[in-house]
Amino acid sequence: MISDDQITVLIDENRLADALLAINERIAFNADDDAAWYLRGKANWKLGNHSIAISDYEHASLLNPDSPARHALEMSRDILDYFNPDLLNP
Repeated sequence: MISDDQITVLIDENRLADALLAINERIAFNADDDAAWYLRGKANWKLGNHSIAISDYEHASLLNPDSPARHALEMSRDILDYFNPDLLNP
């Protein structure tokens, strides 16, 4: 089975389809693998699937409250909640 580091390399190299395939195999093997859910969130965020990424981060955080997914979830919500009216009215 592919390691977290190998999946991270795939994500960093934008080989997102390969990363998602490997991650989904890990999740199918062990649905309680919080690291796999977090990495799937990273890959989905990079693909622009923000709602799916947030769901993956939430799931990973529920499985392991100390997961880095908790921080990623907070950051993604902050990004999506950002609003600056000055940018709309130059």
